[in-house]
Amino acid sequence: MNVRLYNTLGREMQDFTPINKSEVGMYCCGPTVYNYAHIGNLRTYVFEDLLRRALEFNNFNVNHVMNITDVGHLTGDADDGEDKLEKSARETGKTPEEISQFYTKAFFNDIDRLNIKRPNTACVATKHIGNMIGLIKRIEANGFTYSAGGNVYFDTAKFEKYGDLALLDRQKLRAGARIAVDGNKKNPADFVLWFTNSKFENHLMQWDSPWGKGYPGWHIECSAMSMKYLGEQFDIHCGGIDHIPIHHTNEIAQSEAATGKKWVNYWIHGEFLLMEKQKMAKSAGNFITLQTLVDKGYEPLDYRYFCLGGHYRSQLVFNFESLDAAKNARNNLNERVIKLKTSVDATAIENIDSAAGEIFKNFKESVCNDLNTPKALACMWQLLKTNEVSEADKLSVLYEMDKVFGLQLDSLEADSVELTEEELCIVKERENARAEKDWTKADELRDKLLELGIEIKDTAKGAEYKKNK
Repeated sequence: MNVRLYNTLGREMQDFTPINKSEVGMYCCGPTVYNYAHIGNLRTYVFEDLLRRALEFNNFNVNHVMNITDVGHLTGDADDGEDKLEKSARETGKTPEEISQFYTKAFFNDIDRLNIKRPNTACVATKHIGNMIGLIKRIEANGFTYSAGGNVYFDTAKFEKYGDLALLDRQKLRAGARIAVDGNKKNPADFVLWFTNSKFENHLMQWDSPWGKGYPGWHIECSAMSMKYLGEQFDIHCGGIDHIPIHHTNEIAQSEAATGKKWVNYWIHGEFLLMEKQKMAKSAGNFITLQTLVDKGYEPLDYRYFCLGGHYRSQLVFNFESLDAAKNARNNLNERVIKLKTSVDATAIENIDSAAGEIFKNFKESVCNDLNTPKALACMWQLLKTNEVSEADKLSVLYEMDKVFGLQLDSLEADSVELTEEELCIVKERENARAEKDWTKADELRDKLLELGIEIKDTAKGAEYKKNK
């Protein structure tokens, strides 16, 4: 089944065809580790995890690379602010290294709790300064740079395709549609590749370079590190939609100016998480962390389920009523899965019946159609509610679906149900007797379970078993 993805470059759905058969190079813009990730940031990482899982579900091997930005990301993406790590260090009295190490650890703790697969390579910017300098030298040698005021700039006027990703109007850019805050720029859209001079003096993190002692611009790190680990041409570059007009546009310009060839084939972007119709952002002071949700009694996977309910290219409005609905739905799902696990064993997926197979086919089509997780979730609930599929087939298909959803269904255990194999056999035998309406046998087995200290509660949803300690 073909995987189809919406490519921001061209604004169209496209069949996904990797450069190397079955091997996928995927680069994702990672965190700037000066503060905790908020749940809006984490929505992007959930979407990228879903993309990776969907590709692996379709038998692709994914080489997932992510940067950790610990230098050079300014408070404004267009070179018009101070380094976020420097700012945090000044405000807290800690070193940039202490700040970055603390928040890097916090970030990975968050993605682990959300069951987001860690990247194959997490590359730290400050450990790749040499790669950045080398790439700037290539861009310079090809005639795309100029020096002014002590800084090295990329000359966007010399790159004919500048702005294609963001559908920017080059004439308006040249006329100053973006405010030129740096008088050294020839054009408002030009950007810094290497700083030796900025309006913030005594920058703590500086390195020697051919242009003088200084530090890199933010955009150059992603180009340099992605090329180091994925090559000069690779398949997928991901990020939030806020990266399109400046960061990703500048990445393309500098990368293709250096190599003279197309850099990335598929650009996949996730939409914003909104709070009261406003983008969640640290700068706006309206951000909520994952720990905030945990402190309010939610589990991290409740938030993951909440994200599954919205398509990654659609804005998703966050409120606690919606998160409650996601939590209740996930609890319902977990209860059903636990019940299945206590009564049947999963079968081989190749042997599922036709009814389950049809639902599974629809699920795969939804996943392969630009990660349509709302439809994929609907397929899962259809499977759970139908009477036309055996319980064993339900469980096996659920496990397959969860390879994409990442809700850890295969590791679920009922806190109050810890039965031995012998006890489970009696439970299964009683369930079969009830299904066949052999009430006499069911009552006998109930009495036997009670003698073993297992309480039984027959409900409209089925029997619940609790073993007394």
